[in-house]
Amino acid sequence: MGSKFGMAGGIPERRVRPIWDAVDSRQFKAALKLSTALLAKYPNSPYALALKALILERMGKPDEALSICLNAREQLYSDEAAPIDDLTLSTIQIVFQRLDRLDLATSCYEYACGKFPNNLELMMGLFNCYVREYSFVKQQQTAIKMYKVVGEERFLLWAVCSIQLQVSCGDGGEKLLVLAEGLLKKHVASHSLHEPEALLVYISILEQQAKYGAAIEVLSGKLGSLIAIEVDRLRMQGRLLARACDYAAAAEIFQKVLESCPDDWECFLNYLGCLLEDDSSWCGGTIKDQIRPPKFMDCKLSHLTDEVFDSRVSKASCFVQNLQEEANNDSIRCPYLATLEIERRKHLYGKGDVVKIKEALLNYFCRFGHLPCFTSDVEMFLELLTDDERVEFLEKIRRSCDSSSVPVKALGQSISIFKLQELFGTMFKLPIGVLEETAVQMTKMYCKNLQLSRDLDPQENMHGEELLSMACNVLVQLFWRTRNIDYLLESIMVLEFGLTIRRYVWQYKVLLVHLYSLLNALPLAYEWYKSLEIKNILLETISHHILPQMLMSPLWVDLADLLKDYLKFMDDHLRESADLTFLAYRHRNYSKVIEFVLFKERLEHSNQYLLARLEAHILQLKQKSHNIEEEECILESLSSGVRLLELSTNDGCKPLTFNEDMQSRPWWTPSPDKNYLLGPYEEGSFCHQNDLQLLTKEKEADACKIFERRSLLPRMIHLSIQCASSLKENVEANGSMPDNKSSAELKSLLERYAKSLGFLFSDALEEIFAIAEGQQSFEVFNLEMVDWMNFAVFLNAWNLGSHELELPDREGCLLDSWHIVDSMIERITLEKLRSLQPIIRSPGGDLSVLLQIVTEPLAWHSLVVQSCVRSMLPSGRRKKKSGPADQSSSSLSRVVRGSIQSMHGVIEEVSKWLREQIMRPEDENLDTLLSSLRREGLNEGPGQVLQILEALASTGDPGIGNRISQALQSWNTIEVARKILVSQSSVLSEFLQICESKLKLLQALKQQL
Repeated sequence: MGSKFGMAGGIPERRVRPIWDAVDSRQFKAALKLSTALLAKYPNSPYALALKALILERMGKPDEALSICLNAREQLYSDEAAPIDDLTLSTIQIVFQRLDRLDLATSCYEYACGKFPNNLELMMGLFNCYVREYSFVKQQQTAIKMYKVVGEERFLLWAVCSIQLQVSCGDGGEKLLVLAEGLLKKHVASHSLHEPEALLVYISILEQQAKYGAAIEVLSGKLGSLIAIEVDRLRMQGRLLARACDYAAAAEIFQKVLESCPDDWECFLNYLGCLLEDDSSWCGGTIKDQIRPPKFMDCKLSHLTDEVFDSRVSKASCFVQNLQEEANNDSIRCPYLATLEIERRKHLYGKGDVVKIKEALLNYFCRFGHLPCFTSDVEMFLELLTDDERVEFLEKIRRSCDSSSVPVKALGQSISIFKLQELFGTMFKLPIGVLEETAVQMTKMYCKNLQLSRDLDPQENMHGEELLSMACNVLVQLFWRTRNIDYLLESIMVLEFGLTIRRYVWQYKVLLVHLYSLLNALPLAYEWYKSLEIKNILLETISHHILPQMLMSPLWVDLADLLKDYLKFMDDHLRESADLTFLAYRHRNYSKVIEFVLFKERLEHSNQYLLARLEAHILQLKQKSHNIEEEECILESLSSGVRLLELSTNDGCKPLTFNEDMQSRPWWTPSPDKNYLLGPYEEGSFCHQNDLQLLTKEKEADACKIFERRSLLPRMIHLSIQCASSLKENVEANGSMPDNKSSAELKSLLERYAKSLGFLFSDALEEIFAIAEGQQSFEVFNLEMVDWMNFAVFLNAWNLGSHELELPDREGCLLDSWHIVDSMIERITLEKLRSLQPIIRSPGGDLSVLLQIVTEPLAWHSLVVQSCVRSMLPSGRRKKKSGPADQSSSSLSRVVRGSIQSMHGVIEEVSKWLREQIMRPEDENLDTLLSSLRREGLNEGPGQVLQILEALASTGDPGIGNRISQALQSWNTIEVARKILVSQSSVLSEFLQICESKLKLLQALKQQL
């Protein structure tokens, strides 16, 4: 077997090289021509066939590529004389992998390894296939075979890593770890270990079995020298000793680390925990988030006597004092934070001294208060103070500020004081007048200190940038408390001003995304989001800033692009993550092997990713709902909705992961489904950081229900169309029987849908009837209003096919099921419409709810109507021979016509309102928007901050430098306001366009009847 020198897959390399050169330069037509010529000379060569298949796949011809590659596979199996080498097999693998047929690639390698069982190159290719399939057991078996053939350490470690993956990600029991330990022990006894990563794997195997003593023995022996950096070895040794409950020895080790690395905060926490015999950081195993380890943990101190506790704390204090004396670098913060942590532990033990805590905090402020990280550093220690003590502390640090100090330091300290006010929540207790003064003070401070940044590069952070973000937060709070939209507009002007000076401040952009979304200026919000240039994994963590708003907007083209970019990254990463894993194996970085696989599993079960996959298809259904034939084509491509339904029925729905970075969201919208600005201001109603965990848990608890409802939609739409097509009139026309299977399945899905809403099917019916009859307000549905309307639409479709629904006080079941839908859509839509204020002065509002009603329940109901009309005209658009008079007299014809009329009236009212908003003169809107903000001589109310910024922009200040001065010349409040109006108008126009397409459809249906 194998290729001879100068041969590629049994073909001279000089004949193959030009083809690869053409492929690499993307000249696929030329490559195909050369490949065809090569096949003419070597018609039965698996390599030549695989090469042509590769070219066809790159040209976007997957079917032809698959056919030829299958031919290559058959030639490989059937021709005993065919050369089998890794080049041929890897080419076949590339094609099958890109065609999502990894199983076929694996079968080729399995055949080759069966034919040449001791060929290392082929076995490595087979191992690679199993890595791509995440077949951990087969990875282990193949790696063991390779180890037995050549006895290399790396293959043994491949097998051990595969065992760890079975335990971590698969169904493998802990007994497998004993096997892994035995394999390593045997190898160490005969060959020792030669790589640092090999030692780390060995220790991790022992650690997973809680064999800490054995791990310490290995690390302390000859193998410990594999870890060349002593501090790393000491950290590992200290961790193992602590887990073995040898706290005294562990504390000594951590003390040595701190003497070498005095700014290692995590190490100090470990040192203090061991000194106080606190196992709270060790008893749970490894810290789950190694990237962001916790700053402090819950402590267990009650088991220590007073004497022992005092002695240990005194020892820690003396050590920390020595660290402070030896630290000659102003950037080393750990020894000073350590003093605070010691005082915190004393407080938890019941021996705390508030005076000492405040003194330590004050000292830390004097030394590090100018740093941006100051507030986050001391946040946990400030929790020990009461509200009165916090106020007193704020006064002390204000007095301690030295105005004669370096301007940059003085500015940093002032910013830290403002941050502490935000952290304490004191801003929410200040009178409105004081809040306005605070915003003015922040803005003046920003303008005054602009000169400090005159010589900085535009991409460098400017001094005092945070002041504008904080001023914006204050103005937004003023809007919440007064409901005066001018504060909201002023906050936008502040951020636009900051971005005019420096376009790279991501915090400003994120705030603008949410503020413009609140003002229904989604195109502007999306524009600022795009300017963030979110790429790679940040698409998973940052998309939540815009995706929820876009899903409820009429900007369908932009939404499709957003979903496409996000899904492309996620799909590509999940497809290519196996390449990274195998690369980690090849480079012997075994800790990364585990990390890559766990990371891939986390992304694969991402709630946002799974929802985006659903919403991308639901968007297509929304876009084509005016044409039932096109809708059915989309449904057919989704296997009639079965493919999406499987997403919620498989086990993958249960362990959803939430990877969004919620800390980057503004205070007023801590999660996508929570916005304080949409409700009235109530003192104490604001959710502080400590309460955000509860909010997150509630969101995660509801996520699976929401996901299930959305995954049911496409299948329910398909079944509704089927049920509406199998009516009595259709039976009379062509003798076909109603599709009872569709009706039965639709009922089972309705039961699941009701359950996801928290109701039994029978109870959900009662709720629907009460709303339709006006006995209950639809406001009880709250955020799930559209979901309930969808339920009513599909309930009607099910009743059309089954006739099982029994309703009181109505003459016919058929009539009543239509009445429920028509009544709900008309009543809820018109009430929402009446509550809408002009978009220009009403942030938030029910515009997005109105859009959802039109594009979901009303759209799905229109599909049911289209299906009914089509069933009455069995020969396409031809009318039945019985004539239109008979049709108009039928009960179905009456209710369908009535439903069409009802929907037409509802959409006509919505369209009328939209036209009124769009047709308002721009100058009138501009005057309405800016009239209150641009008054001169303002001493109270909105506009004070804007006056300061306009004065700076108009007069100019030579001290701020040419770059900033020139940038300010382009800032114009009128242009900002005009962009807002244009953006709002664009949203309304897109919505109107959707409504007009619905009206056109309904008018055509009227004519058919």
